[in-house]
Amino acid sequence: MMVKPRLGRGLDALFNSASVAAAEMIERHSGTSTVAISKIHANPFQPRKSFDEDELQQLTDSIKNHGVLTPLLVRAVGDHFELVAGERRLRAAQRAGLIEVPVFVREMDEQELIEAALVENIQRTDLNPIEKAQGFRDYLEKYHVTQDVLAQRLGMDRSSISNLVNLLNLPAQVQDMVRVGQLSLGHAKLLKGLSDSDQQISLAKETIAKALSVHALESLIKQQRMGETTPETREKSKPYARTAHVQGLEDELRQKLATRVEIKVRSKDKGQIVLTFDSNDDFERLLEVLRK
Repeated sequence: MMVKPRLGRGLDALFNSASVAAAEMIERHSGTSTVAISKIHANPFQPRKSFDEDELQQLTDSIKNHGVLTPLLVRAVGDHFELVAGERRLRAAQRAGLIEVPVFVREMDEQELIEAALVENIQRTDLNPIEKAQGFRDYLEKYHVTQDVLAQRLGMDRSSISNLVNLLNLPAQVQDMVRVGQLSLGHAKLLKGLSDSDQQISLAKETIAKALSVHALESLIKQQRMGETTPETREKSKPYARTAHVQGLEDELRQKLATRVEIKVRSKDKGQIVLTFDSNDDFERLLEVLRK
């Protein structure tokens, strides 16, 4: 059994076999060729679902002036072609009114087609994390492989795939916020670490409303976790009542050290002694006294 090549070095690693069924199409359009747009069908396994309208229009304007400079990648399927990579270029070419576009014709099976679409899109910084995650999950479920196997096929770290796929456990409302760019991948990873879906939604909304950075959201989550204590925990954390004995010790230390002193008793045998200094000279003076 021949082992399929890993894709980490790019799409070229996919294209090492030809299909007998499409041999005539490949021979007719070998290498770089020009074909009618009407003969190119969309990639049914394209993980990318949305395209930025402004960027698409800019590309359309460029194609009107200069044409399609980079050929589309297609595979031969019967009497037509199926798009492998270059959907933005194809859409822009259609908008620009082109009848034909340049293509590279290569043959591959369905699994290789899905992998090629994933490779093209994971290298794009503007593809949103949810679309990437859905593409990975669809592949894993369709071919019943582990994340380790997919990581090897795509030349990625398994943890990167795992982190993205786990975003699909977020509430649908939060996923939509990530999909449209209201929340970043960093925000989503922090929210993913919470177990309560209502809290995830609430914090997601607050992040957007207040334009919180990832660091600010992390701080907010930590604050909320610190506040989530039981009545028993809060009771244990309450300071003991200040007795006359404690106050007397404070007065004694205050006179000896010539500074403000506070004794905080947290339990029967635990607490803190807080010394206050008002300047660097005062600090040095306290150190000298304590060292004697």
